[in-house]
Amino acid sequence: MADRPDRSQPPLPPEGLPVGADSEVGPPADEGAVWDALHRWRAAGRRFALVTVVDSRGFTPRKPGAHMLLAADGEMVGTVGGGAIEQLALEQARALLPGGGTCVLRRHLTQELGMCCGGEMTLFIEVLEPAPRLVVFGAGYIAKPLAAMAADCGFQVTVVDGRPEWVAAERFPRATRVCRDPEYAVDALDLKPGDYAVVVTHDHALDQRLVQKLLEHPLKFLGMIGSLPKQKKFALRLRARGFSDEQIARLHTPLGLSIGARTPEEIAVSALAQLIAVRRGAPIEPGWVPPPGAGHAEEREPEAAGTREAPAHTEVERQ
Repeated sequence: MADRPDRSQPPLPPEGLPVGADSEVGPPADEGAVWDALHRWRAAGRRFALVTVVDSRGFTPRKPGAHMLLAADGEMVGTVGGGAIEQLALEQARALLPGGGTCVLRRHLTQELGMCCGGEMTLFIEVLEPAPRLVVFGAGYIAKPLAAMAADCGFQVTVVDGRPEWVAAERFPRATRVCRDPEYAVDALDLKPGDYAVVVTHDHALDQRLVQKLLEHPLKFLGMIGSLPKQKKFALRLRARGFSDEQIARLHTPLGLSIGARTPEEIAVSALAQLIAVRRGAPIEPGWVPPPGAGHAEEREPEAAGTREAPAHTEVERQ
């Protein structure tokens, strides 16, 4: 009777494949640690590269589905096999991290990298950008659809309003809610250069105070609901308070792209389209440009603010 193989012992590696850094014998490295780190890094807003083995032929140290993470600060989690292939993947990931993007890395481990496995691996490397934060000041009729759609488009949304009934969880189930007077919440929000902020409160005077505080922060985007006449009045007041034309031009008002929006939901679509354009690097009109040769904002007619049609933002819509 022929001897039966002892299945209680791990199988031996194929003949000719050395056990070591260039071979995978037994179970793969714990992929759970990679997914845990990916979740934590995304929540923390970290920028990192994800390296995935997408194809392999012959004897290779890792098989399709193996992953490795490399953060912009150099922290690593996971492995795609070690040795020369991993070093090359790390070099490619470091080169991609500053500007983002993807690349495919395909190498024969022995012929091109001098590894002794003898197989071929294909790796896909992608930079995962941190989800941009959108802070919505005001929790009214425009803020509600804007927050929901922005979350669907990958923004981390924070809604700030001092009225608890307006910033309730049932109105903003997917947003971080801050029940505090928006003017006094700005400093506590720890705004960063990559953040987006829109001012859609129910009070024009509050809008003015908020804009003055927000212009002190180098935000990615600052927008305010309003009309062209309101834009002119705000420019005058900001100039009177010592803000330069360059600073005032960072405020985009009327908020949104010109699509003829009228309802709160349509205005939210218009605003989100503008946010997405900024995020993706598409050109948008400047927020405000002083007329050539003019020394004072008073010399500028409201219609000179731009070619956009001013949305009809009623007080009901702004609540």
